[in-house]
Amino acid sequence: MTRATPAPGARAAVLGHPIGHSRSPLLHSTAYRELGVQIDYTAIDILPEQAEQIAARLRTEPGWVGVSVTMPMKDALIPYVDEPSDRVRRLGALNTIVVSRDANGVRLLAENTDVEGIVRSLDLPVPAGDGKAVVAILGSGNTALAALEACSLMGVGRVELLVRNPERASAAVELARTLGLEATALPYRQGGPRLGTYDAVISTLPARAADSWVDALGLGEGETPGPDAGVIKPGAVLLDVAYDPWPSVLANAWEAAGGLVVSGLSMLVHQGVEQVRLFTGIQDADWGRVTNVMCDAVGLPRP
Repeated sequence: MTRATPAPGARAAVLGHPIGHSRSPLLHSTAYRELGVQIDYTAIDILPEQAEQIAARLRTEPGWVGVSVTMPMKDALIPYVDEPSDRVRRLGALNTIVVSRDANGVRLLAENTDVEGIVRSLDLPVPAGDGKAVVAILGSGNTALAALEACSLMGVGRVELLVRNPERASAAVELARTLGLEATALPYRQGGPRLGTYDAVISTLPARAADSWVDALGLGEGETPGPDAGVIKPGAVLLDVAYDPWPSVLANAWEAAGGLVVSGLSMLVHQGVEQVRLFTGIQDADWGRVTNVMCDAVGLPRP
């Protein structure tokens, strides 16, 4: 996907619903300013039934270099792209579309940089013994699928998907096993007594969706937990991909229990850096500095 630096009038956007809270316009604009590239990056509120319409706009309107894609559009747009990456085919979810133009016309190329976002933001502790971490993933939707691929790249040994209905997570479990992970799906209410076995937890639930799970996991004050509930492994990390509002109820409860918390903004920054590479076509840059200024823009500590 290496391309020439965008011409004047280049534009990009983040697509999703709701989208008003998105920090992507700030992050991308900051990165382009640092790189000296003129790309006008906006937010477009869009629903899955408008997928074909937005794909047609990307093909026919001048200036488009790409779009970032968030919920609920990550699978809705796949039928309308020309070239999904191997990863997108495997996961059945994208978060990036690059608009490629050449003598043969316009092609829409799809990638999923959520995987890099999770890997780079979640610095997993190395467990004793066989060195294979155990990770719990809350949810089994499109972001959970990216989290599974990230776990595979990080050398995780076992993944437990904590979900409302384990039967509906069968595709995610199958993907995990295809990726070489030992995997099971459990009702989230069974997660509390197992918290002490997890080296990390990745919540892929939408904003506020995890609030009602906190007591069931034994991390809240509303219910009386079982004898082992709410006891987390020392140094265990929570990555909560939902970053608005922040801190989330789950993040507060995890920190109160003695765990480490990583904001979903960190994931957003790191996956955004990869999108900036793709939209600008620039490969040779000080990407560490670009990452730093993006972190500064949203008030995150520099990595």
